[in-house]
Amino acid sequence: MSDIILLGQNFLALFVESAPWLLLGLLVAGIMHELVPVSFLEKHMGSSSVGSISKAAIIGAPLPLCSCGVIPAALGLRRSGASKSSTVSFLVSTPETGVDSVSVSYALLGPLYAIVRPIAAVTSAIYAGLMVRFFAETESIAAQEKQQESDHVSSCCASKAKPEPAPVTSCCDSEEAHSHGTHSHGTHSHKKNSTTTLIKKTSNVFSYASGKLLEDIVMWLLIGLALAAAIKTWVPTDFLTQWGDGIVAMLVMALIGIPMYICATASTPLAVGFLAAGLSPGAVLVFLMAGPATNVSTMGMIKQEMGVRTLALYLFSVISASLCFGYALNYLVSSLSLETMIKAQGHMHEHGAGAQVVYIMCAVLLAGLMLRLGVKKIQHYRQNQQQHSACCG
Repeated sequence: MSDIILLGQNFLALFVESAPWLLLGLLVAGIMHELVPVSFLEKHMGSSSVGSISKAAIIGAPLPLCSCGVIPAALGLRRSGASKSSTVSFLVSTPETGVDSVSVSYALLGPLYAIVRPIAAVTSAIYAGLMVRFFAETESIAAQEKQQESDHVSSCCASKAKPEPAPVTSCCDSEEAHSHGTHSHGTHSHKKNSTTTLIKKTSNVFSYASGKLLEDIVMWLLIGLALAAAIKTWVPTDFLTQWGDGIVAMLVMALIGIPMYICATASTPLAVGFLAAGLSPGAVLVFLMAGPATNVSTMGMIKQEMGVRTLALYLFSVISASLCFGYALNYLVSSLSLETMIKAQGHMHEHGAGAQVVYIMCAVLLAGLMLRLGVKKIQHYRQNQQQHSACCG
């Protein structure tokens, strides 16, 4: 009985600690989702150049898409003309980090992980894209260059005559005169439309952040918190540390993370549990990189749309990059004594009375949003059952 109480206390402590940062991340993610159109992504990811691969990694890093949510987005980009290498770069960076996961990382793991995670995500994404470009996309690159040369020749042979500008007719005078009479009305209408657009965009931001985005991560977030609390409660320190801090421990964490359906935000509480169990910071980073970037659905989509070779390069890139960053983090922590930038043993910060009230209020708000999603799910399920009964009854 005492273990169950301790489990609940650990879960509640993790939930309260992550709530304000998760809400902040959801809000920023909702703003970005509303302001960054898909056409912008397609424009900058169409080629196989190093610049396009880098743009795909940088654009994808802050986007609010989890390891499952990134699949339809990447599929749409690929079918809209994005290259294999840019699509893979986007597939790696987008689920590995995000504005929400960075804020939660700062809250639960400390500032070091909040800095390292986005850097590792962008770097590993560019690396994966380059691997695909050089080893799986050589034929398409050659065809693309040939097409560009053909287009250049065609453009050179084309007529260089410029059309003369259309003459200005007297209708412009009448329009100008008319504009004086309607200027005030147009200004008033423009202000009204701007206000309406702003209200609509703001509503869309909150609707997406507290609806679709939260729905995408809530299940794995709760599972992650529960597993982290269970690890802190029941897993002895020497269970995970028996593999040491070297390649074996990191490979074990990669193998644990690869098949999991988990996003960057939901993987953070699990990482707290692993740290609390005594695993090295580098091994935990391997899990934080490999877990969100890979899952069975993502691998299936890559195989179907881009081929077996691209899938093999994708997995090799994610695993090798995570291992390299894991070693680098362990080296930095030991050589520069950065242990203070990591929350020792996953303990939570001690807050003042005022700050503690804010954390609790945020936790209540987040719990309320989750509860609302649950109620909507139940109502939707009941409506489907009633419709099915009416049709088949």
